[in-house]
Amino acid sequence: MTDVRRAMMVGRTTDGRLVERPLSPHLQIYKPQMSSALSIFHRMSGVALSVGALLLVCWLVAAATGDGAYDGLSGFLRSWLGVLLLFGWTVALWYHFCTGIRHLAWDAGYGFDLPTMHLTGKIVLGATAVLTVLTWILVVIVW
Repeated sequence: MTDVRRAMMVGRTTDGRLVERPLSPHLQIYKPQMSSALSIFHRMSGVALSVGALLLVCWLVAAATGDGAYDGLSGFLRSWLGVLLLFGWTVALWYHFCTGIRHLAWDAGYGFDLPTMHLTGKIVLGATAVLTVLTWILVVIVW
């Protein structure tokens, strides 16, 4: 009886020769790299933006419902937990925006060499921090 895993590793080259495919390395083998970490955080920020969009819809529905509902949700958003959620949503928004620009450059064929990938990754992190701080300075001034 043949091992199923072994059978799945066998493939053919374009000229028909049998070759043994490598197994995909497990997560324990990989060392964290900037590009993979930024990619994972990009996906997580997308999920956070989806949750934030639901919170925005709740806020709009509360505003349309009446003063009581709006005051209740506004009170929550002004609490420490609400401000923390809004701050996290702001970080996710700017991070996703900056990595989106990075991905647009990749789609155009730029920035694939390793030094440029590391540089643009650092730029994304720095721009996220600066834009988030500037946004919250504006929020505190207007608030």
